[in-house]
Amino acid sequence: MARMKKADYLGEVVKHIEISKHNVVPLVDAMNDMAFSARDLARAARIYNLMLADKNCSVILTLAGSLFSAGLKKVVVDLVRHNMVDAIVSTGAVIVDQDFFEALGFKHYKGASCGVDDNELRRLHIDRIYDTFIDEDELRVCDDTTRRIADALEPRPYSSREFIEEMGKYLSKHARNKDSVVLAAYEARVPIFVPAFSDCSAGFGMVAHQWNNPARHMSLDSARDFLELTKVKIEARDTGLLMIGGGVPKNFTQDTVVAADIMGKAAPMHKYAVQVTVADVRDGALSSSTLKEASSWGKVETTHEQMVFSEATLAVPLIAGYAYHKGGWKGRKPRKYSDFLNKGTR
Repeated sequence: MARMKKADYLGEVVKHIEISKHNVVPLVDAMNDMAFSARDLARAARIYNLMLADKNCSVILTLAGSLFSAGLKKVVVDLVRHNMVDAIVSTGAVIVDQDFFEALGFKHYKGASCGVDDNELRRLHIDRIYDTFIDEDELRVCDDTTRRIADALEPRPYSSREFIEEMGKYLSKHARNKDSVVLAAYEARVPIFVPAFSDCSAGFGMVAHQWNNPARHMSLDSARDFLELTKVKIEARDTGLLMIGGGVPKNFTQDTVVAADIMGKAAPMHKYAVQVTVADVRDGALSSSTLKEASSWGKVETTHEQMVFSEATLAVPLIAGYAYHKGGWKGRKPRKYSDFLNKGTR
C-alpha cells in the first residue's frame, strides 16, 4: 500500500464564518426565553450590544485559544472593520500562527481528531490542532517573515503593539489574503497587544533575529505592553470587555484598572464584561475565574457582566452576529488608539 502524501491530508480548507450573512437576532432573542447556557448567551449578546451603543464606552476584545484556525477569523475582521472593537489583547498563536499566517497566503485544513496517525503527520511536516491540519513548512515561512521584519527595525525595545503594527505595515504591501485582523487593525488604527509574544511562531523568528544579531537587535518589552494598555484604559475611562477564552489576555486586560490606580490615575472598573470559556471554575485558575470574582479585585463591575460556558466556535458567531445585526455599533466614533499611543502621551 502506497504511503500517504502531504497533499492527501491537506485538501479541504477550513472556511471562516461571516456574521454579516446570518441574521441571528431572532434565534438569540428566542434563546433568552430558554434556560441555562442559552439564556446566558442571549444576555451576553445583549451586553455586547450595550457596550457598542454606549458612545462613551471603549471595547477591548481578548482572544485566547485556537480561534482563527477554527474559522472565527472573519468574525473578528468584521468587528474591526465595523468599529465594534477599539483594542485587542491576544495570544501570539491567534495573531501570528493563524492570522498573519493566512494573510501570507497559507491555509488551515480540515483534519480529524481521531483515527489519524500523528507520527505519520510528523513525518509529513503536518501539525495538528484537534481536527485541523497545518503545513509545518508554511509555518516556517511565517517564522522567517517575522525575523525579516525584526531585522529591518531599529535595534531597541518595542512593545508587542509596536511590532504588530510593523507586521500590519508589511501586510499592507505584501498580503496575499487581505481578510486579516492584523491588516484590518493596522488600517483602522486599532492596537493589538500580545503580552506573551514569544510564545508563538513569531518567537522562533525573534530567536533567529537575536541569534544572528547578538550585539544589535530589537527586543520586546512586556512592561511597555502593560503601560500602553493601561494608558488606553486611562484615556478611555469607560470600557467593556469581550473575552474569548481566558489566560494571559484576560488577566492582562482586567489588571489595567489596578495598574492605573498604582500610577495614581483614576480609572473606573470595567463597566461591561462578557467571557466565553470552557474552563472549570473549581480549579481556581485565572481562565475560569468568574467576572464576579474579578469584582473582588476591583477590576470588573457586576451590573453588566456575563459568563458563557461554551466552546468559542459555537458562542462567538451568535454573540458577535447578534450585536452586528442589532446595530448598536452604528455611529460609534473610532478611537484610533494606535495613533494615541504613537504620540507617546503620558
